[in-house]
Amino acid sequence: MKLKNIVLVCFLLAGISACKASEEGLVKDNFSFATKQLEYALKCSDAVLTQKPTEKNGRAKVIPRTIEKDGSLRVVSSHDWCSGFFPGTLWMMYQYTGDENWKDAAARYTWSIEGAKFHRGTHDLGFMIFLPYGKAYQLTGEERYKDVALQAAKTLSTRFNPTIGCIRSWDWNRQKWQYPVIIDNLMNLELLFWATEMTGDSTYYNMAVSHADKTLKNHFRPDYSSYHVINYDTITGGVISKETLQGYSDESVWSRGQAWALYGYTMSYRFTHKQEYLNCAKAVADLMLNYPGLPEDLIPYWDMSDPGIPNVSRDASAACIMASGLYELSEVLPIDGAKYRQKADQILENLSKGYRAQVGTHQGFLLLHSTGNRPANDEVDAPISYADYYYLEALLRKATLDKAK
Repeated sequence: MKLKNIVLVCFLLAGISACKASEEGLVKDNFSFATKQLEYALKCSDAVLTQKPTEKNGRAKVIPRTIEKDGSLRVVSSHDWCSGFFPGTLWMMYQYTGDENWKDAAARYTWSIEGAKFHRGTHDLGFMIFLPYGKAYQLTGEERYKDVALQAAKTLSTRFNPTIGCIRSWDWNRQKWQYPVIIDNLMNLELLFWATEMTGDSTYYNMAVSHADKTLKNHFRPDYSSYHVINYDTITGGVISKETLQGYSDESVWSRGQAWALYGYTMSYRFTHKQEYLNCAKAVADLMLNYPGLPEDLIPYWDMSDPGIPNVSRDASAACIMASGLYELSEVLPIDGAKYRQKADQILENLSKGYRAQVGTHQGFLLLHSTGNRPANDEVDAPISYADYYYLEALLRKATLDKAK
């Protein structure tokens, strides 16, 4: 081999090694940061929980969710839809580090929400129970975690209406909605798919597929932007109305809803291999990544079509969900996969640079600048537990992909 070619090969190999080191460095740096910040989060949370806070109904508040406008920590009960994210985050710390201290902390917070496995008044048992208990079972193999998650799947299945073909989302506001189904509900289908894998009972799988099929039919506009809420008629199973409760308007493009759709159909494809789910996930990803007004750093505004852009809040949580979904999507698309993975890398890099909290601040939350419910003026430009959860999940998925290169 000529000297010139040898030098070129060495240069290319050095570049590849440097790139890989940089990629690994991003994951390592963020978990190093997360270690310090979540240690502080445990101190903050434990200090509040020693006061034994309760809801008006007497149910104990046991899980950190966000920060109140006065800077204090908002803690919620096991029945809050966000109760599973913080313990799930702790399990991912154990997954990455292997440190038994994280396992102990994760188990302590996980068992504090066990009672939600019987909660029939919510569609969010995937978020609440499957994220921490499913992860705990995956990492420890302990049957008691699996048993709790399977009970949650049984409970969730009671909300399925065969006439409509979907799981009911909300029970409130019955004077307005007969049978509301929200785009977020796709995320809870993972619990049902998993339950069939664990038990062999296809009932769960069939419910999940029915829900995903009906959502695909009714939630999306021609450009694959999504409505938030579809209100169904309980007698005919037909659509009464299409709305967007937590976005700017009924016809607007609510960012987190789009991220749920991207992630939800990518996940559903993993279990079913239905091409239409993959097509939808790709179309939603393309819409988000090419939407006019998407900031250069790829961290979307809370609603992608808010006319107040750029003078409105961002949503780091939507970016985290999107990044995690894009990593999984990249694995099943041999032609376009590299493009989606590159975008996910860019999102994580920009979150790390501009959205992380300083260690020892903000009650131990990892990321700032998420938007929960802007129309209700709640959790606006705030840290939120599900942003942190999907941030770490995206980092773990990146680490897995980096090792496979």
